[in-house]
Amino acid sequence: MNQDTLPRALRVGLLGIGTVGGGTFEVLRRNQDEIRRRAGRGIEIAVVADLNTERARQVVGEGVEVVSDARSVIARPDIDIVVELIGGYGIARTLVMEAIAAGKHVVTANKALLAVHGTEIFAAAHARGVMVAFEAAVAGGIPIIKALREGLTANRVQWVAGIINGTTNFILSEMRDKGLDFDVVLKEAQRLGYAEADPTFDIEGVDAAHKATLLSAIAFGVPVQFDRAHVEGITKLQATDIRYAEQLGYRIKLLGIAKRRDEAGARGIELRVHPTLVPAKRLIANVEGAMNAVMVNGDAVGTTLYYGKGAGAEPTASAVVADLVDIARLHSADPDHRVPSLAFQPDAMSDAPILPLEQVRTSFYLRLRVADRAGVLAEITRILAESDISIDAVLQREADEVDGEGASQTDLIILTHETQEGRMNAALEQMQALPSVLQPIVRIRKEELA
Repeated sequence: MNQDTLPRALRVGLLGIGTVGGGTFEVLRRNQDEIRRRAGRGIEIAVVADLNTERARQVVGEGVEVVSDARSVIARPDIDIVVELIGGYGIARTLVMEAIAAGKHVVTANKALLAVHGTEIFAAAHARGVMVAFEAAVAGGIPIIKALREGLTANRVQWVAGIINGTTNFILSEMRDKGLDFDVVLKEAQRLGYAEADPTFDIEGVDAAHKATLLSAIAFGVPVQFDRAHVEGITKLQATDIRYAEQLGYRIKLLGIAKRRDEAGARGIELRVHPTLVPAKRLIANVEGAMNAVMVNGDAVGTTLYYGKGAGAEPTASAVVADLVDIARLHSADPDHRVPSLAFQPDAMSDAPILPLEQVRTSFYLRLRVADRAGVLAEITRILAESDISIDAVLQREADEVDGEGASQTDLIILTHETQEGRMNAALEQMQALPSVLQPIVRIRKEELA
């Protein structure tokens, strides 16, 4: 390729040069020749904005301008693309909207921003004729956004389910491997750098829900609706349940799930994040440590799996740079002929509702601490039968504890077939009221992912 005949290099303004920003700069620098060959033109970071200008200069060295004012970068007419790597909902939203208004293309890794304000941001970008690319916002280096937007575009997607938070997957892997409780493993994860000092967004499922919201929008052509997602973290999980799940042939993973439902009376989209029993024979059940994996089921292709590093400087930078290359290829294209941000044409988005949790259909794992006496199992199964809930398997342990009055007690484990969440809630209320049920019932949802 004759370098003299290439279009001019696209100039990038990088807002924020922390872990991902530094990785983006390094990947672009190291692979610039390969990127130019793929993009058909150069891509160069012309200016970096960061409040810590001294640290930023140490990262980028000579030849790249460093400023503290992000707005000054957006205002520059020589900047073609703004890469937002600041994070959060506040100033990041303002900067992204100002960049769009200024006619700049935007690349971002900010899943929280897009999950909450994505509808507004994508509408503004469409009206202005610019692109908002966000491959790095979900599953780090795994190109799941591109797969859904382009590779699987022939399919009617039925469901998406993913391990999309590395911190929680590391914790669950350690709990299973070592038989330790959540609090112990969390402290170890923080010591090793897998968990933040304040891990709330991770362990409470919020980070995964941000990502699942984006996946649901792209998979089904619905607006981003984070506020409608059911979000449940891993803080209440006990090593006991992980052990029982293993004995039954399952592993527990925190999954983000988006599923199409077409039954009469329940047409819409399930959008939920929660601990989930997954058959141990499924590939996704064997994703360990801080790795991510996403499964997508389409009517034509069947079930596909995407696996890789979901975080880190260079894996995430890989996705950021891929977005830059996409923009370089389409920079001068007619805006109406670009791939839409959410895969579907803006005027063809679906109004399918996000279903309330009570209408979700799934199977369940139940653990009941019960008095070890005759008739207890019959009482439980009667309630389930009267609630039209079918039992798949029962595991009754030998008595392992005696209370102060000399009465023994044990764990009763039940796996159910698929049922409606609201129906299970009513049955659980009845079971909990039984004198033979001695502790709060543990309920974990189960997915076959076949």
